Amino acid sequence: MYLYRHLAEQPPVEKKSFSKEYMAFLIAFGIIGLAIAFVIGQAASRLVTAFVNDIVDPTVGLFLPAGSLDNLAVNVTGIHGGSSQFKYGDLISTIIDFLIISLIVFIAYKVLSKYKLLEDKTKPEEKK
Repeated sequence: MYLYRHLAEQPPVEKKSFSKEYMAFLIAFGIIGLAIAFVIGQAASRLVTAFVNDIVDPTVGLFLPAGSLDNLAVNVTGIHGGSSQFKYGDLISTIIDFLIISLIVFIAYKVLSKYKLLEDKTKPEEKK
């Protein structure tokens, strides 16, 4: 009996449209900001990759006998006479790409934490 009376005393639940519920979900979980950050991150990644492929690789290639990082490879003959090619130049290029992107993320982190837009997790917590 108590449960029935308790349920009857509660105000009716407001029905929201699907679109209103969906927008509330996106806002509550910060999905919109995450999506924007993802799109900007993808664009920045493509920009850095293009910079490495079109500027850094040919510049480094001027000092290499292969002419480009992409052309650096080692051919290895297997036990049964088959040949494999290890393209380590592409790996070096990808490592340079990663280092540039991680440097940009680090600089952005430091700037955001300087202006208190982000909590600096590298500093020890102050005791209150």
